[in-house]
Amino acid sequence: MRVDFPPERLADPEFARSHTAIRKCVHCGFCTATCPTYVLLGDERDSPRGRIELIRAMLETPEARPAASTVKHIDRCLSCLACKTTCPSGVDYADLIDHARRHIEDSYRRPWPERLLRALIPAVLTRPKRLRAALALGRLARPVGPALQRLGLAPLAALLRLVPERPAAPAAEALAAGTRGRVALLQGCVEPAMAPEIRAAAARLLSRAGFEVVEVRGEGCCGALSEHLGRAGEAAAMARRNIRAWQAAGPLDAVITTAAGCGTTLKAYGKQAGAEGAEVGAKARDILEFIAEAGLPPVSRPGKLAVAYHAPCSLQHGQGIKAAPAALLAQAGFEVREPFEPHLCCGSAGVYNILQPELAGRLRDRKAENLRRTGAAVVAAGNVGCIAQIAPALDTPVVHPVELLDWATGGPEPAALRRSP
Repeated sequence: MRVDFPPERLADPEFARSHTAIRKCVHCGFCTATCPTYVLLGDERDSPRGRIELIRAMLETPEARPAASTVKHIDRCLSCLACKTTCPSGVDYADLIDHARRHIEDSYRRPWPERLLRALIPAVLTRPKRLRAALALGRLARPVGPALQRLGLAPLAALLRLVPERPAAPAAEALAAGTRGRVALLQGCVEPAMAPEIRAAAARLLSRAGFEVVEVRGEGCCGALSEHLGRAGEAAAMARRNIRAWQAAGPLDAVITTAAGCGTTLKAYGKQAGAEGAEVGAKARDILEFIAEAGLPPVSRPGKLAVAYHAPCSLQHGQGIKAAPAALLAQAGFEVREPFEPHLCCGSAGVYNILQPELAGRLRDRKAENLRRTGAAVVAAGNVGCIAQIAPALDTPVVHPVELLDWATGGPEPAALRRSP
């Protein structure tokens, strides 16, 4: 694709990377078949190649205010990166769409309700204490959700739908010494408030596999939510804080996360924090990726419980981890069933289900129906956002795969299974 960036802009590394990415696009159209928004809407501007064209035009005149129509179609992108998986030309769409969002954040003035919502999301969701308080208020406010929808306050109604019906119970973690290595288990921000049992299961499984699990002081949100909102400075500050905390913790063999979205961000820290960030990125592992490499501890409770595996986009497309999760579940004795359209996003996509509730709801219902058709007794999804998005649309319990692996190797039965009829 022809690109006419101002020469002085090409001296900026960010513009130079975007210039390279745009030029690689040959408009072959492979990406349209796997893009959720194009599948739903059939609008070329809501496909990756269409958005690349919009981004090219926007960045060629960086001094101009982005058009509202351009912002609308870029906002509709989930950053699911299914296009990255199918692109034969190697376009770095993730970097490109993030650049576009940063440019819009710096150059475009949104209506004040949008600005307020986009400021509140990182202020609350990235801080577990605030999030716990917000969830408690949300449970009280759930009955007014339909009224908010009728009043045109769809994002607020969507937020209330994501609030779990019952508060998360504290979960015991096993932080024993190990002989095979020393690993940090990312504490995260949303997961501790909504599903602390996931991290507890991961800690027990890692300990059982022979690793010392370290809780790092001073660690916080990975920065993914801020990055996807275009708040680059905020995301970079979070990355630097985490890097300092991990450096102060002493030698670490790996930095492990149980949230696939966080893992994708950690592995890209080199773009935000240079050599130090790249060092962390090289050590970053999703829990399922790490256990696949280290080996599953002996299975003590084999069984043939049917599990439908939902692959988070950030895991299968963002990190390229596709076979390991299902293989681990099968090794643990579960009967793994793959749903139809496994490549399509469930609509969670960070905070997409808050910012784009109508499209996210359509994707959720489509995903839920495909999972329902498997006839499985439980759904396994390796990202807390996916779990929060899918669970309300299903009668089947939805858990993280690590909870099932922990159970199969000696841990407690997942709470969601105990609560199911």
